[in-house]
Amino acid sequence: MRRSGKGERGAMGMDEKTGGLSRRAALTAAGAGMLAGWLGACAPRLVGEPPLPLSLPVDPAATAAPDLVDLARVDPRFRFDIRYATPANFMGRTLYPVARAVAQRPLAEALSKVQTRAEAAGYGLLIFDAYRPWRITRMMWDETPPDKREFVANPATGSRHNRGCSIDLSLHRNGAEVAMPSPYDDFTPAAYRSNTAAPEDALRLSRMLEGWMVAEGFVPLPNEWWHYDWADWRRYPIMDVPLEAVTAG
Repeated sequence: MRRSGKGERGAMGMDEKTGGLSRRAALTAAGAGMLAGWLGACAPRLVGEPPLPLSLPVDPAATAAPDLVDLARVDPRFRFDIRYATPANFMGRTLYPVARAVAQRPLAEALSKVQTRAEAAGYGLLIFDAYRPWRITRMMWDETPPDKREFVANPATGSRHNRGCSIDLSLHRNGAEVAMPSPYDDFTPAAYRSNTAAPEDALRLSRMLEGWMVAEGFVPLPNEWWHYDWADWRRYPIMDVPLEAVTAG
């Protein structure tokens, strides 16, 4: 997602096959509840708003060939909780047909280095989302009311998730997701990096993750503690390959 604690959460069982959290619905209830009233029908277009493209936009600056890789294969230490492959997300329904995270190879390799940093401190990476097909971004935009679209990427220009150059993630400790300043996909100022009102341990963990990510070449999004872009994202094209169709090494 483009936008989006009290110490560590209690232990939550994780599915050994997918790495998903058994209590993911509870973790996103707050965000989903806030948006439940917004969604459910296609939002009207604003008067004078230019029509969106029917096909994905082309960025002439994107000259690198896509090299998507499966994060689970790049580093088996990663844990996954792919929220958009379940109804436990701000849209309230399953958007991905497979629980899979793929990304451009340089991002994936840098993320593996972040995992090593996290392990040295007793933590691990918990990944929520990575590459997102453009059609999903378009769906999110179409079904979000105009006054709330600041929280979603505009498909007219595409998302960095569409380029395979963004990662949404948190930390876990011994398989239990830690508490951060807000739940994932929280569309309130609680998710902003400038938030100083969250519990001190949540702020400490968020800043610790940010430090590791920045050290390995990632750029944090100011209003989502979970979202990071690969610094070299502009070189990669906007894509609409379905997740299940990606042949990733």
